[in-house]
Amino acid sequence: MTGRTATGGNWVVSATPAVAGLATLCAATALSSVIGGVLWLVNLAVAIIVVVGTGVLLRATRLPSGLVGFGQVIALTSLLVTIFTRTGFLVLIPTPQAIADLGSVLGDAFAEVQTGVPPVDDSDAMRCLVMVSIGLVAVLVDLLAVGASAPAASGLVLLCVFAVPASLADEMLPLWTFVLGAAAFALLLAVDGQHRHQAWRGRLPKRGASGSGPAATAVAAMAVVIALVAGASITLVGTVGKLPGTGDAVGGGADRLGLDPMTQLRGMLDKGNTKELFRVRGLSESAYLRAMTLREYVPDQGWKMGDDLPTGVAANGVLPAQPGDPGGGEVSQVTIEPVSWLDNWLPVYGRPRRLQDVEDNWRYDPVRGMVYSVRAREAGAYRLDTVLKTPPAEALRKASGAVDVEDVYLEAPGVSPDVRSLAREITKGESNTFDKATALYKYFTDGTNGFTYTTETASAQTSDALRDFVFTGKRGYCEQYASAMAIMARSIGLPSRVAMGFTAGFPTNDAQTITTQDAHAWVEIYFPGYGWMVFDPTPLSDGRAIVPPYISGQSPDGEETDSTDATTTTTTDTTAATATSTTAAPDATGQDGGAEEAAPTPTWHLVALLVAAGVLVVAALSAALSSRGSRRGAGGGGPRWLLPALTGLAVAAGVAAVTLALALLSWWLAVPVLVAQVAAVPAAIRAVRRRARLQAVADLGPNAAGAAWQELLAESVDRGTRVPTTETVRVAARRMARVHNLDEQGRDGLRTVVGAVERSWYSANGNADPTLPRAVADVRRSLSRNAPLALKAKVLPRSVLQPNTTPESDD
Repeated sequence: MTGRTATGGNWVVSATPAVAGLATLCAATALSSVIGGVLWLVNLAVAIIVVVGTGVLLRATRLPSGLVGFGQVIALTSLLVTIFTRTGFLVLIPTPQAIADLGSVLGDAFAEVQTGVPPVDDSDAMRCLVMVSIGLVAVLVDLLAVGASAPAASGLVLLCVFAVPASLADEMLPLWTFVLGAAAFALLLAVDGQHRHQAWRGRLPKRGASGSGPAATAVAAMAVVIALVAGASITLVGTVGKLPGTGDAVGGGADRLGLDPMTQLRGMLDKGNTKELFRVRGLSESAYLRAMTLREYVPDQGWKMGDDLPTGVAANGVLPAQPGDPGGGEVSQVTIEPVSWLDNWLPVYGRPRRLQDVEDNWRYDPVRGMVYSVRAREAGAYRLDTVLKTPPAEALRKASGAVDVEDVYLEAPGVSPDVRSLAREITKGESNTFDKATALYKYFTDGTNGFTYTTETASAQTSDALRDFVFTGKRGYCEQYASAMAIMARSIGLPSRVAMGFTAGFPTNDAQTITTQDAHAWVEIYFPGYGWMVFDPTPLSDGRAIVPPYISGQSPDGEETDSTDATTTTTTDTTAATATSTTAAPDATGQDGGAEEAAPTPTWHLVALLVAAGVLVVAALSAALSSRGSRRGAGGGGPRWLLPALTGLAVAAGVAAVTLALALLSWWLAVPVLVAQVAAVPAAIRAVRRRARLQAVADLGPNAAGAAWQELLAESVDRGTRVPTTETVRVAARRMARVHNLDEQGRDGLRTVVGAVERSWYSANGNADPTLPRAVADVRRSLSRNAPLALKAKVLPRSVLQPNTTPESDD
């Protein structure tokens, strides 16, 4: 029985780290409710494999559990540095700069968490955040399940993983995530139970309290505390999608709306894949679709929503006019159909008069000109009656009267004297609000001052971001342009605000399709008697910009003309036909506004490889169990080549899957890992053969003696000995004892093995010697003590690379 201990139950111990990692990964699938895509799960699987593998390697050196956990964190950090930065030493090793870059990526992730509405996009920043958070969970679960032998306590930690998406998603988490998580946790408990059962029977060495008693109680208590603290804190992440206050009350509480709209806009424009958001029908005039307006400027931070939103009025019905809106005007009815829109805001066009087919929980604020809800919601198609016509330039030029808007729209804190002087210089000689606003608009768009549109902003030169953009950077996207013009307008006394929403989109069949690539920000300036008018300073060159008639119909000398200003030749006319023709061009990503399906990604190839590897692993395990049953006299078992073939195919599929997964992350990581995997093949083959032979020895079947002898020969060959095929077993054994300087225990075990081999040849009794497993173990331990393997011999075992040096015995 003791001999069987060496191999019969160790798979249980070795399986515990892997099953703990699997349980963590299965619990993390609950995040699929709040994160789109599947690539983040691939990244996470790689991170968990690194954590588990590092733990196994460090425990093999008998390090204390605390140091093992520290090593796992270091390995996880190295992986993150390799994938998300390029400043690590030799790409892999963390450096201060790499850690700083990693912190910047995590900062972007936290911004996405605070501003995004579930499910958020599968961005690099979100993948980094998931790998950090769940990677640390994997370290903790590994320490509890393996280091402290308390897998039951790790269940509380895994429960916290479910708590995060459950607190963020509006709907119930998918049932399959609970099934996966519960099944993996049950498997972890089952593996641990099997280990305890075998320890109770004396088949495995007991390790201290083995997870019971005061130590386990302390670990469980600590896990409870961690679960309670984490559950109370982590579930607050992402609640910025709700308005402040208690319950569903609007505007309650002292905090402002927890939303950074510019970050959300930046995320839409930076996304690799275009997502359809709206389909619009009945639009007779080209116009911007306004989602929200921002009225508070914070120096070096940008524009914010401002104070809490007022209660407003019910949005479903007739809407009050905005400040300065004289009422009347030609009303157009537009139908807006949200497709992938889940937010607090319901976009509208122009000067809204009436909304229909919206739920009662939507409110309308006429001061800000936007429709909002307490919580992020999906909405069905809704009808909007609105005025799209705008006054002519001459009417705006003559606009006068009291500016009946709040003082906040005139505040310009923190604007440097240089920027104020520039704004005054640009508008020098202009005597009215319209001409001043137009002069500022042309400063950014006429193409003579060096401003260009790009989603990559210039690096900061000083701590004053506004001054850097206006004087030196001069490149960026709509956020920078709208922010700069609006604050410069305020600095010379023009009431202004930043609006956010979407450009006109592109035509598809009977509708205009608006996608994430149409996300945009522009400036609105107030005119007494007319209200807020659009001025878009972003120098777009792709035809998406919309220039109102009061700008496009004005010549440089200020006289009205039918021709389009030379500085706005890339813009659209005010008719729907021109709008559809100019906005139908493919976007910068090469997709026709998202109308076409994205090309298949290698993710599906990865999934296919993982499925194939899983099927082959199951088939190999079935073949192994069948072969084991055959050796015990159960019959069957299949051909001898089946198990090695299935194992080899499973390994090949696994290697291909790991390589492809890493290639999706970074070729810097994929290539060296592929080389390492190929280099590890000989050692892996040797380990498989060793395990199979020792299992045969432990089974004490008719082939036990032959398997024992072959394993000892392989051990000798790995240490540089060449065994001639003509030598007898006894001669080869004497050579082995002499060359490897075996001690007395090793020599006694070797004599037992030789005797067992000879009896298996000549004895009618097919049963092996019960002391054979212990004898093999004694010889192997003696070899390790007196002739330890060099690193090269471990990586490139001669018994695998030169198989003719291990002759088969006549068994």
